[in-house]
Amino acid sequence: MGKTAFLFAGQGAQYIGMGKELYDAFGVCKRTFEEAGESLSMDLTELIFHGSKEELDLTENTQPSIVTTSIAAYRALSEYGIKPDVAAGLSLGEYSALTAAGVFTLAQVIPLVRKRGRYMQEAVPDGIGKMCAILGLAEDKVREACEQAKSYGIVEPANFNCPGQIVIGGEIKAVEEAARIAKEKGALKTMDLAVSAPFHTSMLRPAADRLKAELVALELGNLNIPVLSNVNAEYAKEDQIKELLYQQVMSSVQWEQILRRMVADGVTAFIEIGPGKTLSGFVRKIDRGLKVYNVEDLATLENTVKAFTNIQ
Repeated sequence: MGKTAFLFAGQGAQYIGMGKELYDAFGVCKRTFEEAGESLSMDLTELIFHGSKEELDLTENTQPSIVTTSIAAYRALSEYGIKPDVAAGLSLGEYSALTAAGVFTLAQVIPLVRKRGRYMQEAVPDGIGKMCAILGLAEDKVREACEQAKSYGIVEPANFNCPGQIVIGGEIKAVEEAARIAKEKGALKTMDLAVSAPFHTSMLRPAADRLKAELVALELGNLNIPVLSNVNAEYAKEDQIKELLYQQVMSSVQWEQILRRMVADGVTAFIEIGPGKTLSGFVRKIDRGLKVYNVEDLATLENTVKAFTNIQ
């Protein structure tokens, strides 16, 4: 029988009302939301369930909200005895994966990712940087486009999401020039992303440095589930986690490589945990024959439990 991977949602998947059904149905989920709110001394449920989209979309609010919802969904699934052989999370989702694995407590991780969000937001002033998705172009051609556009400023690959989808980020003029060159090289489409800063580029070093000080002060728990790192698509070792999370803020996300590593290591079933189905789509781009499920509300939880129980 093949292995099972849990994939944890990243920033951008948030929506008002996420996790509400799980909160209402499971005591463990209700306690998760309440504990997360207490760790921030704020009513997180009011923000997530009834707040404005604009407020939820502020990076310092988005990050603790998604991690809270993801851990609640993880705990709901755990009630049925379904456990992963390996886990990973896209960018922010790596914090959810590490929390599920026992490295962080909820009371540690929620304030940490709120600060991470604020530091990332403040690292690059508005109007300086941007991100753009390059669709349908090979990795080497995307790297060439970035290299050729560097005379216009900083531009780097930021996210290797799946075959044919690579996100670049950096200074506005340089990103726009790299996107133009990418089209010349055969990209099917380029698409600007609605984000506030060029995440996962060297421009985020100030945020990484501020986050490092927070990480150094934390006492981490043991890694009870293997977790693949965004930075290098390798299995994280306990003594490397703080350094990897520091590097992650300003390094390319190796998501396609993580998925391919999981498949190579025998994973045949993937369960996306938390809001949205973005990561499920990336898995299907790797191999449409893989089994893909998700858990974000009662219907998806029920479907996953039913289907997953049948394949055991």
